[in-house]
Amino acid sequence: MSESSGPVDDGEIFDLEKKQSADFVAEQQSLDEQPLIEARNIAVVFDDQAVLLDINLEITRGQTVAIIGESGCGKTVFMKTLVGLVNPTRGEIYFDGEGLHRMGYGELTRVRRRFGFVFQNAALFDSMSVFENVAFPLRQSEVVSEPVVEERVLQHLAEVGLPRNVASKRPAELSGGMRKRVGLARALILKPEVVVYDEPTTGLDPIMSDVINELILDTRRRYPVTSVVVTHDMHTARKVADRVLMFYPRPRLNDHESQVLFDGPPSDLEHAEDRRVRQFVRGEAGERLNELSQGLSV
Repeated sequence: MSESSGPVDDGEIFDLEKKQSADFVAEQQSLDEQPLIEARNIAVVFDDQAVLLDINLEITRGQTVAIIGESGCGKTVFMKTLVGLVNPTRGEIYFDGEGLHRMGYGELTRVRRRFGFVFQNAALFDSMSVFENVAFPLRQSEVVSEPVVEERVLQHLAEVGLPRNVASKRPAELSGGMRKRVGLARALILKPEVVVYDEPTTGLDPIMSDVINELILDTRRRYPVTSVVVTHDMHTARKVADRVLMFYPRPRLNDHESQVLFDGPPSDLEHAEDRRVRQFVRGEAGERLNELSQGLSV
């Protein structure tokens, strides 16, 4: 007969439970620290012209990242590359540890459902009502009853500050700011992990631009989302972002220079070491007038 190990000390049980709890917390922290989105040596070349070259960066869960830079620097191309809408000429994109380059069409579609998109001009369907526009992704992706569809659509319209009577209107009956908010409601209807904003305040007056900025912040408070905001608007970048990336047009860089001139908190933009960053942030022409007079129109 084997000897009894005797009663287990309460202190030992407590220490074991404490260790298990600490291990669980450490595991969760490790997962949280892993990049949600990772770009490795990304290059995108169109007709022998490099739009993006050697882009390496990581975006962690819960971050709000603003991508700034002048026209032609590759911001929108990079945004599309992140979700597999543009295939990189070289390099790899990873989302939640999975390489997009290894995925077939069905797998890419599954990944894209984890993203919500707020397009520059809202991209609403003119032939549909506001209600139908917001409900469209839900009806395409999930089997839900009409009462559930109605409840979720009206909930998301309310969250972006739109009254119930807007639901029956057509996009042509709305102001630009209202269309942007409908676009945001549609982007959130599937509860995405990542929300991508393409120039969310373009064409809006300063007050409505700040309404959109507040909604971006409110979205982050309501939902555990990671946000990527492509913008020219420095007020937006400073207000909503935890982190700012500034891209620069590849043709105007030396071979050894990184295309990402700045990667840091918005509070550091004004005092960035690179004068090109400071000039962009302050809206100063700098050397651009001389470049343009020499035919460097990129």
